[in-house]
Amino acid sequence: MSEPLMIERKQGRWTFTLDRPEKRNALSQEIVEALIEGVEAAHRESVPLLVFCGAGKNLSAGFDFTGYEEQSEGDLVLRMVRIETLLQLVSSSPALTVGLARGKNFGAGVDLFAACKLRYCTPDASFRMPGLKFGLVLGTRRFRNIVGPDTAMAILGTARSFGADEALLNRFVTSVVAEDAWAGLLMDAESAAIALDPETRSALYTALNVNDANADMAALVRSASRPGFKQRIQHYLAG
Repeated sequence: MSEPLMIERKQGRWTFTLDRPEKRNALSQEIVEALIEGVEAAHRESVPLLVFCGAGKNLSAGFDFTGYEEQSEGDLVLRMVRIETLLQLVSSSPALTVGLARGKNFGAGVDLFAACKLRYCTPDASFRMPGLKFGLVLGTRRFRNIVGPDTAMAILGTARSFGADEALLNRFVTSVVAEDAWAGLLMDAESAAIALDPETRSALYTALNVNDANADMAALVRSASRPGFKQRIQHYLAG
């Protein structure tokens, strides 16, 4: 069986490719742990640029619900905590982080994209965060900080999808570009990532980070640990 995550390690750039195209790159427990381990390794190596993308037709379909019926609510809460841990690692990274998205993307996959500092998508890309449909508060503040409170309320309050044009209008994406232009964008990103020495780059990103990691984790845990989590997931999937 192939590994669910490919990491291409080049000097100056590590590329993390979610490689479960048959599952639309859904975030299984295995792939989340591999991403956490990989990002932490990149930080230890002081890699200046981290890139996140997906094999196949999209970046990620979000949380992998496969077999959730056999898991306890505690196990499901822990899986959500580990996803939030990953998102915070990416969001607070001392490296320049780039998300590349195509196709239909959902939930935690959209949150992973949102955690990146630069976000590029193809014209066919779309995004939807339905977690609130089953009572999960994940990535909400990060999304609000990007698009503003009014736009976040309009999108998250109905859990509706939005396409590339709207994503560009509300600044959720940095640019909408054809996939064959990604290579050039990454070269530019690599140049930007090494324009400052590692300590200065890290200090800059820390100063610009307006997220609240502790509050975000607390909100996630409160929402996921509310009794009936599995039942809410079941109702959402049935709908």
